Amino acid sequence: MIESMVEVQDSPLQTIQGLLRRLLTGGTVDALLVPVTLPGGGVAPMLVTDPDALERADPLAPVLPINAARAASQLTMTGHQERLGVVLRACEIRALVELVKFQQVKLDNVVVIGIDCLGTYPVTDYQAREDRSQLAEGLRAGAVSGDLQPASGLTWRAACQMCEQPLPDGEHVALAMGLVGVETGQIYLRARSDVAEALDLREAEAPVGREAAVAALIAARTEARDEALAGFRARVHSMEGLLAEFSSCIRCHNCMINCPICYCRECIFRTPTFEHESELYYQWAARKGTVRLMPDTLLFHVTRLNHMVTSCVGCGLCSDVCPVEIPVATVFRAVGEKAQALFDYHPGRSVEEAAPVQEFREEELTALGTKPSS
Repeated sequence: MIESMVEVQDSPLQTIQGLLRRLLTGGTVDALLVPVTLPGGGVAPMLVTDPDALERADPLAPVLPINAARAASQLTMTGHQERLGVVLRACEIRALVELVKFQQVKLDNVVVIGIDCLGTYPVTDYQAREDRSQLAEGLRAGAVSGDLQPASGLTWRAACQMCEQPLPDGEHVALAMGLVGVETGQIYLRARSDVAEALDLREAEAPVGREAAVAALIAARTEARDEALAGFRARVHSMEGLLAEFSSCIRCHNCMINCPICYCRECIFRTPTFEHESELYYQWAARKGTVRLMPDTLLFHVTRLNHMVTSCVGCGLCSDVCPVEIPVATVFRAVGEKAQALFDYHPGRSVEEAAPVQEFREEELTALGTKPSS
């Protein structure tokens, strides 16, 4: 990777828009998947082929309406000839890598572009602000030292408060734009050789203060993560505790629908499997005295945990969309931390690293503490 520094022209956003325009007009990519400002003031990922439309591109907007790895899946899974640039946050890149392993994303003809994530706000809070166009610029001063604080009157999304992996990283990233530990008048770039050539980048050393600023940011996020997960484990240490955690679930399936890793085209919880005969409810009630309706709520969450917790990237969309404010993301991070450690697996680290659910290791059970039969 080639390291370079670019001077900010007019504003960081306009400078980034200019870099994306050069990739598009120069033929490095034929289209870009990038967050774009909508007429109502919101932001959503859009597929852009018109360079002039990049004037509305806003990858710095501190909001995450969806995990755009899901959009990248739609654009690549069934094959495409176009060269596609995908502009993503770190958690979206990690989700993209996991989906590659499950054959839901193809990286052929895809240029992955990442930007340091300075944090995001809940969608409704962001859209309610009249000064939302200035929110990203307000974070730049804190990014220099790594001390990122939310704007007055706002709080970070819970997932961002405890995100200890805010920077794009990995061999799959073709262009990384650095903001943390970088003076406000510059942007730090790490680019694959072909991308560096397309952007006519000159080699330069990384900013002197970047390493310390990144360390400070990660330390603060890690402390918040440990505190949040300790709080969860203090109140949930049994199946009864887990049941209580999900007791207010209305089984809307929003968490599943918005999770980038829940990729199954046909989910068992959306099939007739759980449409029980009426008489069964009465039989269960007669045996137990009471039966909850709908009866499969906890099973739904436990099944999701079992299926994809090792690949959870901590984007937090599941909590964001829960109408009864269950901390779904905290549950998944707490369980995922333990499960991922058992397999020494870091979701999104590398496209070459198989997910635990994809492979069988002969000594796996021994490693997990179970003696093999003699």
